[in-house]
Amino acid sequence: MEKTLNLDQLKSFGLVIETGSFSAAAERLGLTQPAISLQVRQLERRLAVRLIERVGKRARATPAGMELLRHAHHIETAVDNAIDALADHASGVTGRVRLGTGATACLHFLPAVLRALREEFPALGVVVSTGNTEDHVRRVEENSIDLALVTLPAAGRSLSVTPVLDDEFVAIGRSDLAPLKARVTPADLGGLPLVLFEPAANTRKLVDRWFATEGLQPQPVMELGSVEAMKEMVAAGLGYGIVPRMAMAGRGAHPDLKISRLAPRMHRTLAVVIRRDKPVNKALRVVLDAIAAAGKKAGAVTRAR
Repeated sequence: MEKTLNLDQLKSFGLVIETGSFSAAAERLGLTQPAISLQVRQLERRLAVRLIERVGKRARATPAGMELLRHAHHIETAVDNAIDALADHASGVTGRVRLGTGATACLHFLPAVLRALREEFPALGVVVSTGNTEDHVRRVEENSIDLALVTLPAAGRSLSVTPVLDDEFVAIGRSDLAPLKARVTPADLGGLPLVLFEPAANTRKLVDRWFATEGLQPQPVMELGSVEAMKEMVAAGLGYGIVPRMAMAGRGAHPDLKISRLAPRMHRTLAVVIRRDKPVNKALRVVLDAIAAAGKKAGAVTRAR
């Protein structure tokens, strides 16, 4: 057997197994279902094995298909790394960088970074997706994104983790409704209606640990995944919140909300996460450098306050 594989056929096969159907894989790839079926049949003929079987209404991998899937991820990673490595030989900064981050950093940290990159490197594309730390770490490990800017902790044997910025947390409340003191403790907030991050977020875990320093467990009236939604709920007088300070700076400032510092101080560390074996081409290097420079500048501003 000649040892060659068609990468398009391999990708179609993987998506059929991932989605459980030929039609869903076709929709994901922008192709027709017959085209996907043909690619899978050609791959099966090439390898002389059956790769997919139907269990009920769902397409599943046969034992041979499962064996191929084990290798498919490594094949895709090797191809991506080869393409990324060759980008260093091209003139200028071109290509696409896939970046994962949290919603707050996406709204209040990255816009200025991305604008500066677009102005300096118009041929560079940065594709941003939002989610929580756990999901982004997994996607970095799988090489489905190139890097992530996430709230620590983030760990993995194959990962390089570089702290970028310490972001202080603050309490927020309406200015005209029982305003908070300039500095508030867990006891000050423990008996108030609270609007907090959803439990899965690393930021919420930090908040819970802050309350635990005085033996308290917060009982929020709302748990939200968006810092902007939290700010609007607090501004509507529905409770008090604890949010990263960057969400209240610059354009994030809200005319109806007052900030109070926390005692003891609470902060999160934003860090860049990337695979240790990831080839750093020109495009990825300028994105990494831009994030590091912006983090250093933001940290200097915070210390000056």
